[in-house]
Amino acid sequence: MSEHQIIDPSPDVTKITLLGKLKGFFLAGILVTAPISITVYVTWGFLNFLDSKITPLIPAAYNPNTYLPFSMPGLGLLIAVIFFISVGFITRNFLGRLLVRVSEYIVERLPVISTIYGAVKQIFETVMASQSDAFKEVVMFEYPRKGLWVMGFVTGQTKGEVQALTSSEVVNVFLPTTPNPTSGFLLFVPKKDLTFMKMGVEEGIKMIVSGGIITPPEPEPEDILKKKKLKKK
Repeated sequence: MSEHQIIDPSPDVTKITLLGKLKGFFLAGILVTAPISITVYVTWGFLNFLDSKITPLIPAAYNPNTYLPFSMPGLGLLIAVIFFISVGFITRNFLGRLLVRVSEYIVERLPVISTIYGAVKQIFETVMASQSDAFKEVVMFEYPRKGLWVMGFVTGQTKGEVQALTSSEVVNVFLPTTPNPTSGFLLFVPKKDLTFMKMGVEEGIKMIVSGGIITPPEPEPEDILKKKKLKKK
């Protein structure tokens, strides 16, 4: 072979380029289909779980699945929604409230069960009450040491003995873990050490669950927002 002969590298380059494109297409396909597939899978599994637990409780004469050639998906969810609406309607009248009070009177006198019931009831009343400020504000603060910042959610103003024993005004802050935001820590943080953020709770949860991969856009300055509002008017 002549020393001046040039070896054409184009086949290898073409092969590498083709593999790179295929890899890109593969990752793009996963990025598009994975969220949809997981959402459908989780939703379908949730509906099947409710159907398996609730549908068998319906008498055969009133069960639509008895007369249909196929099972009706979501029937359990529909019945659960109707059930909760019916209970809520009943408890709004005098007899319903009386029945609830009698039931609570009995439960509160049962050992162990009364403690569990009281704690669960208080949590639900705090989170679901429309007057509550629980989980309505996202905050940042330095934790576990100066220079390291974490994101948490305000669950209310600290009251009672905890506030009485502290020298400054403190706030209840729930510090969730990643990627499971249902677990975490309750911290009593001085209000002056909190940085209140403009992002919504939903955006904050997305950021925590994704481990910081999903980052909400930076909010626009106040002067720009005011100008946009004036233009809309």
